[in-house]
Amino acid sequence: MVFDITHIRKIRKQLDMTQHALSKEIGISQSMVAKIESGRLDPTYSYVKKIEEALSRLTKHEEKEAKDIMCEKIYSVKKDEKIRNIVNLMEKYEISQVLVEKNSNFIGLVTERALLGLDTINLMEKKASDVMIESPPVVDLHAKLGIVVGLLKFYPLVLVKENVKIVGVVTKSDVIKSLK
Repeated sequence: MVFDITHIRKIRKQLDMTQHALSKEIGISQSMVAKIESGRLDPTYSYVKKIEEALSRLTKHEEKEAKDIMCEKIYSVKKDEKIRNIVNLMEKYEISQVLVEKNSNFIGLVTERALLGLDTINLMEKKASDVMIESPPVVDLHAKLGIVVGLLKFYPLVLVKENVKIVGVVTKSDVIKSLK
């Protein structure tokens, strides 16, 4: 897909940049930026590519990271925890999923969705390991929001690590709150 040069003014203003600052970033004159924005100049393909690359760099730089939106409070239970206790935990903290751990490692996830899909006979006496789904993916603290959102399309939450330690979680709710 080819970049639509007619949007350069709108993007520049959203980045809160002057024509001069943008021209320096692209490596062209300010007057050329002004002429392109006004429609008085139809730039060559090579200039359009330079503009596209510069704007892409600038907009990606502003993108939030996992550390900016994650929740540091992690709710987890042992694999032998009864569903009755897990449901109470979910209700108490108004959460829809709880991580399952074994030997300080997260091995799965108990979700409202997983619970709703089960036979209710003796459900409350079952253990976390009986109903858990696979463990969620892990991203680095500096993973860009776009990557996290992509993963949340397939998983109920994403774990966030710093070095080798899990330091937080990101849910769909956290992403929505970050849009404010």
